[in-house]
Amino acid sequence: MNTIDLTPLYRSSVGFDRLASLINQTLASETNTNGYPPYNIEMLDENRYAITLAVAGFSQEKIDIQVDKGMLTIRGNKPEKNEAKFLHRGIANRTFERKFNLADHIEVTGADLVNGLLTISLVKETPEAIKPKTIAINTNGQLSEVHKPEEKIEAKGANAA
Repeated sequence: MNTIDLTPLYRSSVGFDRLASLINQTLASETNTNGYPPYNIEMLDENRYAITLAVAGFSQEKIDIQVDKGMLTIRGNKPEKNEAKFLHRGIANRTFERKFNLADHIEVTGADLVNGLLTISLVKETPEAIKPKTIAINTNGQLSEVHKPEEKIEAKGANAA
């Protein structure tokens, strides 16, 4: 299995610790996938996405969709039936499991099953706390509250002496 060295990224970025394991996990899972069922990932607009899987022959009751810790898992449970004798079998009729890693703040908003296509709707909801904000620069000669704890440390040292 190949791994990617992200050391240069870590020199100039903060908070991407999970990225290396995510990439390595994706590389490992790509070698184990069988391509079934086929799927599309669409970007509908800046904050909306859709994953569409071709699940012909699966009813709503046979499909399970779960999201846990940033991982979207879609399972189709179809027991093998050996009743028919096929001259040619080109339509896959087997149990499957597909997993998708979701980025932070991506939420699954719904799923639709129409004409053998399962479409899962996703939206990126950026919390107010992480939206861009402008930081005012203090020009009145006073230190901001961030710098004042140093004065408090010196004051404590003076009281102890």
